[in-house]
Amino acid sequence: MASLIRILLAILLPPVAVFFTVGLGAAFWINILLTLLGYIPGIIHAVWVIAKRS
Repeated sequence: MASLIRILLAILLPPVAVFFTVGLGAAFWINILLTLLGYIPGIIHAVWVIAKRS
């Protein structure tokens, strides 16, 4: 259930979902950069990070 909530959060606010999953690590900063460069890459990266950790 928590993964589902994180996936939905990844669609709305990708960096927040990554932060809740891994904290302030490298993946968070990469996701910030990807989200700034394009919203869709940020979403894809966030879903990937969440799926990898689950």
